[in-house]
Amino acid sequence: MGIRVVITGLGMITPLGRDVEETWSGLMDAKSAVGPIRRFDAAQFPVRFAAQCSDPGPSGGTGEMVASLKGRLTRAACLEALAQSQLPGGERVGVCLGSEASRPPLEMVAQRLRDNELPGKEEIVSMAPNAPTRWAAEIFGAKGPLSTVSTACTSSSQAVGEGMLLIRRGEVDAMVVGGVDVLVDPIMVTGFSLLGALSTRNEQPEAASRPFDRDRDGFVLGEGAGILVLESEASARARGATILGELKGYGCSCNAYRITDSPPDGRGAAQSMLAALNDAGLAPEAIGYINAHGTSTSMNDASESRGIRKLFGPHTDHLPVSSTKSMMGHLVAACGAVEAIITLLAVRRGRLPPTINLDHPDPECALDHVPYQPRTVSIRHGLTNAFGFGGSNGSLILSAWEGGSS
Repeated sequence: MGIRVVITGLGMITPLGRDVEETWSGLMDAKSAVGPIRRFDAAQFPVRFAAQCSDPGPSGGTGEMVASLKGRLTRAACLEALAQSQLPGGERVGVCLGSEASRPPLEMVAQRLRDNELPGKEEIVSMAPNAPTRWAAEIFGAKGPLSTVSTACTSSSQAVGEGMLLIRRGEVDAMVVGGVDVLVDPIMVTGFSLLGALSTRNEQPEAASRPFDRDRDGFVLGEGAGILVLESEASARARGATILGELKGYGCSCNAYRITDSPPDGRGAAQSMLAALNDAGLAPEAIGYINAHGTSTSMNDASESRGIRKLFGPHTDHLPVSSTKSMMGHLVAACGAVEAIITLLAVRRGRLPPTINLDHPDPECALDHVPYQPRTVSIRHGLTNAFGFGGSNGSLILSAWEGGSS
């Protein structure tokens, strides 16, 4: 057997909570974090709601890392993961995060122009897509390989997988992986609205994200950060770290289809999930739960459902599937990492988060859904999907640790 990649630290901040446990509690309570947009006056916008994080504040930080909300979210998730993992830094520790470029608020830009002010250096450098990767490296003291993945909604899923591959190749002992995104701003709300991608349930925002439901009408924009500490088994054992689980498999694919749509037959999703199974050396029947991409758009949900049935065949009828986006919205570049953490917790704790707002299951999405309330199970392997604009697909398999005491 080659190098096994284990997980020794988790950190996240989401619209549901300021850390891992608070987010998990919100999921188990089937709570919706969707509500009116607070960050800017959205009264004249076609969509006036989103799933927003509470600002963790600077927490004693200085400089560019806390000059933006994205930096503060990154810092909060990294500090939680670092506290749990106690990972020492060094040249054998790398970082790979999923992220996209940031945009300053339009109101701020307009006011600066009126006041003839130029933005400060810290504000400018914090807008770069690789800024969160650099911040994470600073927090962890990581001096090994540094990279950023920017493939829209698949970004952090691929960042987790690529970090695993570096460890397997023996290039590093540990990787800080995950992603962050903050897109609740006037430009992105307008842009996604023009694409027809967002739900327009302005009068009932908490019911707007409804994956796999017959009456779904688009996704809800969210934001957040998720960080995982990956290590080789040998590294974790050598320093006496607590092993939380194993990253067992990673697969990715490209649809080569339309920039905003998934192929109706689900072939890209099926290819990505099959690659993850092959990488993990598992049969389809070994998977006990899927945390679906499940965005609540008509095309994605039907395509993903067909991809699942195409790959898992008869096992589909006994394979629980849920979408946590129903509660926290779509975290875009951060969703893959956050949902990987949730999948690992589901495996560890034997509790599957539900899909809320699933009032009328769409016959085109015929799966073993987990509606309304959590489900108690005993499983060894969970799979999570992330599919992005541009046609990228990423699948990860998170498994219970079965390597003995850590």
